[in-house]
Amino acid sequence: MHTGISTACLYPMETEKALRTVLDLGFKKLEIFINAYSEMNHNFIKSLKDMADEYGAKIISIHPFSSVFETLLLFSNYPRRLQDGYDFYRKFAEIAQILGTKFTVLHGSRNFKLYTNEEYYERFATVSEIFNEYGITLAQENVYMFRGQDPEFLSSMRKYLNNNVSFVFDVKQAIRAGYDPFEVLKAMGDRVAHIHVNDNNIDIGRDCMLPGKGKMDYKKLNDYLRQIDYKGEWIIEVYRQDFTNIDELAEAGKFLDQYIV
Repeated sequence: MHTGISTACLYPMETEKALRTVLDLGFKKLEIFINAYSEMNHNFIKSLKDMADEYGAKIISIHPFSSVFETLLLFSNYPRRLQDGYDFYRKFAEIAQILGTKFTVLHGSRNFKLYTNEEYYERFATVSEIFNEYGITLAQENVYMFRGQDPEFLSSMRKYLNNNVSFVFDVKQAIRAGYDPFEVLKAMGDRVAHIHVNDNNIDIGRDCMLPGKGKMDYKKLNDYLRQIDYKGEWIIEVYRQDFTNIDELAEAGKFLDQYIV
């Protein structure tokens, strides 16, 4: 396992500048947040890959900017828009393939009960098959105010799809949704494929902080991940307001390294 970082930590810095910044900080495992339609241009994507290669770094995952629209694009009951959504996300599968990534992060549908859980799971499976064609794993994230925030939903999803599902675990999203992070992890079982790491201290009203600044039990997290034979990366993902100086990101990476060596 290795400590990595998401370019989302530096949003709204432009994607290529954010990538260069975290590479200069020494990170070798990366998640790239694609922030605009214009950034889906293949020449732009190739330039990101070239930059990572220049530093000997690996792009592990991408996160589409369209996550907020997935309810309409991928979980719609309007057939024509749904087909458009499939076509649009195929473009992200192509991007992920160019970058040589393992995963694409999916938020899924907002927490609306427009259809059954089973219908959601079937729709996820259809989108996942598109990514599989490109050798990419589509991974459902536990996101606050989305259907995937609920551990029962995640557990049911895993069982319904006969473990043909992968998950992104995010500490802060569990906290924001009011769940113990380890309850969410348990629901995901051994299908955890990718993680977003951050810290928190609810006593002072902070649900997202840099690792090492709050009360998250990383030893317990590491022990659990070893139990399920997790071999992926720990990707730091916080917001720009969660730190003052860019160098604090490197410090957070060093802090986490002690748990995953």
